[in-house]
Amino acid sequence: MWLIVSRTFLTYGIIVLFFRLMGKREIGELSLLDIVISIMMAELAVVVIEDTSKPMYASIAPMFVLVVIQRVTARISLKSKKFRDWFEGKPSVLILNGKIDKKEMQSHRYNFDDLMLQLHEKGIKCVQDVEYAILEPSGKLSVFAKEKPESTGYVHLLIADGEIMEDALKMIDKSKQWLKAELSRQGYDQIDQIFYCTLDSANHWFINLDTEKAVQTD
Repeated sequence: MWLIVSRTFLTYGIIVLFFRLMGKREIGELSLLDIVISIMMAELAVVVIEDTSKPMYASIAPMFVLVVIQRVTARISLKSKKFRDWFEGKPSVLILNGKIDKKEMQSHRYNFDDLMLQLHEKGIKCVQDVEYAILEPSGKLSVFAKEKPESTGYVHLLIADGEIMEDALKMIDKSKQWLKAELSRQGYDQIDQIFYCTLDSANHWFINLDTEKAVQTD
């Protein structure tokens, strides 16, 4: 038991030292390599603590190699933008002037619910109030709101990714037939071509088409 306790303390100290050597990064700003190294170090630490039959250097040596890899790639990233873009990825614009880029979202496996959750957490109630939103390489969504919001009052999400939100229709005491009729009156006859549709308290409609489906139909 005392051997396990002593190994735990020693391993903890070594890992803290290694992470200090790797440099200070916020959790939300960790690169893909930082995350991989953290996971691998955790696995190596478990081995050295649980398996007392193995000498500690058998796990500490690989940890040191991981630190060297991290330091080398970090140095290369500082000097080469091409390597940095390839290794860590580039920022992607998901919303531009209130319009969602569905293709960019799909390329990053970023779904509509994730997007709306991030907007709501930043105090933005709908897409049309966003000037632009950028998905950073770290996975963080940077959102820049319009100086003057386009929406008024509560915003009801009626269509998301081509699907009618029945709960939202119930809130405004309307039916699917009413929604289809209203959209048809505005020139939108194909529901599946609409990626995003809202109606605010001032009866202002906002419709974002799914450009891929619209082009296929044309």
